[in-house]
Amino acid sequence: MMRHMTRFLSVLAAAVLAVLPLATLAQDGPLRIEITEGVIEPLPFAVPNFVAENTAAADMSQQLTRVVAQDLMGTGLFREIPPDAHIARITSFSSPVQYADWKAINAQALITGAVSVGAGGALTVKFRLYDVFSGQEMGSGLQFNGTTSGWRRMAHKVADAVYSRITGEGPYFDSRVVYVAETGPKDNRRKRLAIMDYDGANVQYLTDSSSIVLAPRFSPTGDRVLYTSYETGFPRIYVLDVASVGRRVLETGSGSMSFAPRFSPNGQTIVYSLTDGGNTDIYSMDITSGRSTRLTSAPSIETAPSFSPDGSRIVFESDRSGSQQLYIMPATGGEATRISFGQGRYGTPVWSPRGDLIAFTKQSKGRFHIGVMRTDGGEERLLTASFLDEGPTWSPNGRVIMFTRETQGAQGASSLYSVDISGRNLKQVRTEGAASDPSWSPLQN
Repeated sequence: MMRHMTRFLSVLAAAVLAVLPLATLAQDGPLRIEITEGVIEPLPFAVPNFVAENTAAADMSQQLTRVVAQDLMGTGLFREIPPDAHIARITSFSSPVQYADWKAINAQALITGAVSVGAGGALTVKFRLYDVFSGQEMGSGLQFNGTTSGWRRMAHKVADAVYSRITGEGPYFDSRVVYVAETGPKDNRRKRLAIMDYDGANVQYLTDSSSIVLAPRFSPTGDRVLYTSYETGFPRIYVLDVASVGRRVLETGSGSMSFAPRFSPNGQTIVYSLTDGGNTDIYSMDITSGRSTRLTSAPSIETAPSFSPDGSRIVFESDRSGSQQLYIMPATGGEATRISFGQGRYGTPVWSPRGDLIAFTKQSKGRFHIGVMRTDGGEERLLTASFLDEGPTWSPNGRVIMFTRETQGAQGASSLYSVDISGRNLKQVRTEGAASDPSWSPLQN
């Protein structure tokens, strides 16, 4: 983004700077706004229905436009000006923008687009983003090509481009979530793996509900999923190919219980917990050879390992100090450093894709929280509080955390929720039924 974008976001930036000392405006380069706390006034934008360039695109253009708007509004940073308030009408993608008409309804950003459907279901989507106050286009227009079956992905890609140009943040809408879909009463819950778009659309089931499954985790490329299954009567780790739904067990030793697996950043190694002889430690495994290496050796319980983005360190939970706390050690094992020192118990740590924060579950004074802290344990902030919040997972850009929230009582059920790392915009994620254990994928290719 160029210098003229500063004016475009003057209202938003002023609100952020008023409450956020960490917000940064780059005057001669990309404008980046880091929102870490407080409340801001959402930026008003207008997105007229994308122009249908042929008859076959008429319905799809409207549906696609709605998904773009919903993606942006779902962040809590944007507010759509309703289409019935628009003065101008966009009838051609090449028509000049009448900025005065959009200023009159207080739109700060304007998104225009066009959709065409060709032979065999070929889909083309074009869009442009305008700074209404400066009267300039923000960057150059983009075009995405795909098929009608993937129209929602095209909408997410448009929204990602708009979001990134305005906020300076990385994209995250064109991503998926794997989770545990749950059915049945609380005392006889049936579970199976499911995968969906980040917003709950396009649900597909990856396993049946014949055995308990837990803690699915995406690979760095999003093509494989690790998970724990009780298919044999005790926990074992499986790796599943998302495209073919083929799977295989990872052999960790007969008679042992293995669980809590997670991929390394290069996808070639996993870390996991293994209980053997009453002791639970963390191991790593080379997926190709199947060779495992023990990383911890203590009489305490060590579990829930998660790699740093560069693969050099692992954060995990342990009760070696007498209560459940968070520790960091080299990825090859060795001396661990405790990083959690607040009141209560800490678990399920997950390293941010940015490398600067660790998300965790905290139990304190009868309440559960999702929180974040710096990698040295500093600046701990609790983002949620409820009867039971647990199991955080990061969006691909490190901006949003998704987690499981369970309600109290015999009829209580699990749902997926998300929250911005500022603690703002807490909301339930749409799923077809009860859901738990989310894992956010990287951006799709």
